[in-house]
Amino acid sequence: MKNRTFHKILIYALLVLWAVIVLFPFYWMVLTSVKSYSAYNSEYVPSLITMNPILENYVQAFTQVPLARYLLNTLIFTVITTAIMTVVAVLAAFAFARLQFRGKNIVFALFLSLMMLPNELVVITNFVTITNAHLRNTFPGLILPSVMSVFYVYLLKENFEMVPDNLYLAAKVDGTSDMKYLLRVMVPICRPTIVTIIILKVIECWNAYVWPRLITDDPNYFLVSNGIQELRENGFGRENIPAMMAAVVVISIPLIVLFLIFRNKIMAGVLRGGTKG
Repeated sequence: MKNRTFHKILIYALLVLWAVIVLFPFYWMVLTSVKSYSAYNSEYVPSLITMNPILENYVQAFTQVPLARYLLNTLIFTVITTAIMTVVAVLAAFAFARLQFRGKNIVFALFLSLMMLPNELVVITNFVTITNAHLRNTFPGLILPSVMSVFYVYLLKENFEMVPDNLYLAAKVDGTSDMKYLLRVMVPICRPTIVTIIILKVIECWNAYVWPRLITDDPNYFLVSNGIQELRENGFGRENIPAMMAAVVVISIPLIVLFLIFRNKIMAGVLRGGTKG
């Protein structure tokens, strides 16, 4: 009994320690964002608390650079990209999991081999393609290279294949079309995985930096990640860290809220290995 109690106390102590380590950077970010510029730079030894918090840095984050416009651009980019990616991934995964056509395994193996390509090669190819199509500094130029994910298709395919074949055969006997079977059977059964993929894609789009920075030089199409860089270079100079942290806090809030709302579905999607008949 004592050993079991000690074991449980040790586990909780390690979990608390790990939580502190993980959450401390976010605490430091929020703490820095409410410090004045002079107070922050006068600290030879960083202080873990502040007795005079201010909100001026948050006001500057929206007035010195057009952060609200960058947030709107990022929202448009994230919603459209995630919606298109979800449709494409679901249809592709269903085709590889359930439909029969000549050379399917070879095509899927070639498709999966794209994961072996370095991201830098894909970026270069996409840049040349978008530039030749005269889509630089446009939302289509930002969105199109991000609407396909080999990993998400593979993950959904494996999930779809765990749905019992008897359901598909019974649906075909009843005269159900493949599209109707996908929408009424496969998607509801695999909803936790689909929701998880959507959330992961939202996070990926919200944090995108390299591609938007490469394909856009017009501030009207900057995303929040690029806005932070502009804020660092042009808005406050390289030394006003509290103002930068205020902008980062604002940018992080939507993702935190998203996680809090869908945390149960995220866990279900991660833990769920599929439906077995």
